[in-house]
Amino acid sequence: MHSIGIAFDGRNPLPVAREQARAAEAIGASTLWVSSHLFLRDPFSTAAVLLDAVPTARVALMAVSPQVMHPVHIAMAAATLEELAPGRVVLCIGTGSPGDLADAGVEPRRPVRMLAETVEAVRLLLSGKPATYEGELIRLRGRRMAKAASMVPIFLAASHPRTLELAGRVADGIVLSTASSVEFVRWSLEHVERGEQRRRRIARAGLVYAFAAERTADTLGRFRRQLAITLRAPHHAKNLSLAGARLDQAAVREALAREDWAAAEALVSDDTVRRHTACGTPEELRARLDAYRTAGLDEIVLAGLYTPEETRRTGAAAFGKDA
Repeated sequence: MHSIGIAFDGRNPLPVAREQARAAEAIGASTLWVSSHLFLRDPFSTAAVLLDAVPTARVALMAVSPQVMHPVHIAMAAATLEELAPGRVVLCIGTGSPGDLADAGVEPRRPVRMLAETVEAVRLLLSGKPATYEGELIRLRGRRMAKAASMVPIFLAASHPRTLELAGRVADGIVLSTASSVEFVRWSLEHVERGEQRRRRIARAGLVYAFAAERTADTLGRFRRQLAITLRAPHHAKNLSLAGARLDQAAVREALAREDWAAAEALVSDDTVRRHTACGTPEELRARLDAYRTAGLDEIVLAGLYTPEETRRTGAAAFGKDA
């Protein structure tokens, strides 16, 4: 069964996020995905507020980084939230934004190895059993968690072949980032499948910038800045190439470095917006989301929505309902 989720990136004040969560659940969203962005709002506090605000939707912590938070603390946070809302908590682990890590003075240590060991260590901790673990980067000395939470699924946020295949081997699910084209989603999930060999199929979720309006022209400018910021990264060259989009990444990086937002946005064409988001009329939005589902996503997480009204309108369009 295909699901729709709503992303919360930590920019909204908590009272607004609470009302947005209620709007999301009212239109049928199954999961509220709370980002863990350094320097923005704390994801664990936000998750607690959202779990209290809605009675049934799951809340996913996305993507908590072991580069800045010890796996014991990650497991503690997930288990405590699971105690608040049994069966409604999802944990997603990821390395984190390179820019955010750099601004915090963090140099990622062996990111693929760190992710692999974190999944193993956190799963052991959540089991409630005495946790003894001897990894190359993580070591546990036999302590037991005060609260077990073995039912919490562990997802990985990934975009590189090695981490995508790692997700297929060790995680319960994969989360693909915003600005992924349909073609990049398909390519990414092929790598996940390689990791899945000889084990069950894992869940597949992906964040998609989405916005619906009566006129397509009113939606195309919505995410130019976000796309410039995201697609400037060198690893998105593959994403752009597979989509057939043309973007001068070096020029975008130069514009952003001098904080020339207008220049950066001007480099993102309407064609690039169409290939890397789901924007347009309700009918166009649904057609685009269908393409992402056909590429292999089980849950599409609508990203870039910041008010309850936007959430109701775009979410309703995604479900084919009246807002």
